[in-house]
Amino acid sequence: MMGPAGQWVLLAYRIPRQPSTLRITIWRKLDRLGVARLGDGLVALPADARTREQIDWIAEEIGEMGGSTTVWLAAAGSAAQEKAIATEMRTARAAEYRAVLEQAEAAAQARPGERSRALKRLQAELRRIGRRDYFPPAEREAAQRAVRALADTGSDTGAGVGEVAR
Repeated sequence: MMGPAGQWVLLAYRIPRQPSTLRITIWRKLDRLGVARLGDGLVALPADARTREQIDWIAEEIGEMGGSTTVWLAAAGSAAQEKAIATEMRTARAAEYRAVLEQAEAAAQARPGERSRALKRLQAELRRIGRRDYFPPAEREAAQRAVRALADTGSDTGAGVGEVAR
């Protein structure tokens, strides 16, 4: 999902220290986007129209809070640097997918009503993770299989989701 020639959209920002709720709001929004944190007040995403627009919105919001921002389109200085950033992002998504897999396995043992609620929650979580998954890890498919298996268990208790997902 990388932009042309490994381009990245970077956001350099400064947010007033007080009130801290403004800083926390921005950090959470950046986390939901799945940014790579390159330094204090510097984040990056693979450049495409969607990520550029999302970064621009956050930059505008920071400006409205009294902060300052600069948005850049850039390329990594080396293939190794770009690979390191991509690996960091992939590792973060892998941990999120493993959590979904574990929750799906646990939900497979639950009563039907609880299983149904867990299924809806996990399907929504997969969609949220997918929106910030720029470099899909192997765990992605395992988590998707586990959630599909949970959906397929329906009213039967089935053999455990873990066997299907491995």
